Amino acid sequence: MILKGSLLTREVVPFVLSFTVLVGATLMVDGLLHLLGAAWIGRHLGWPGILLIVASFAYSLRKRGFIKTGKPVDLLRLHERLAWTGSFLLLIHAGIHHHALLPWLAVLAMLINIGSGLTGKFLLKRARTRLDATTERLKSEGLSAAELEERLHWDSLTFDAVKQWRVVHYPVSLAFGTLALAHIVSIYFYGGWR
Repeated sequence: MILKGSLLTREVVPFVLSFTVLVGATLMVDGLLHLLGAAWIGRHLGWPGILLIVASFAYSLRKRGFIKTGKPVDLLRLHERLAWTGSFLLLIHAGIHHHALLPWLAVLAMLINIGSGLTGKFLLKRARTRLDATTERLKSEGLSAAELEERLHWDSLTFDAVKQWRVVHYPVSLAFGTLALAHIVSIYFYGGWR
């Protein structure tokens, strides 16, 4: 029996569902395009997918101070939606059409990137919620600031470690971007663009 409000239902299930919906929707749309004899549409979804993913980087640019407009929280939500939609379009674009290694490596890097992004989203949220709840509970017990800091020391260190999920997400994002760019260049270089 799965308990309501458990870690499994709050964190693991939404993560698995998000990833499953993305892959399932991709398979359905790609299959439908093939069934209707319109698989060529998928070929043209690469550019909109890439542009959506590039637009999703507004959050990262805002967070690092390169742009000053937009609320970080709103840009984070926009980042998640644009990256998910762009990935969906790119997965349809990839479909079962590629017979070369480079595009499949780009798809693999993108899937790992999606997984690491979803992991960061759910894991970081969970760690922050737990740290805040523990802090409030200890405050309600009347601990002094020094006692509170001492009791939360390991939780704070754990939270700081969890925030390091980006150590995986950033390099995988770079690998995906590099592989996608190499794929685009090779399409133009070898004249396969039609």
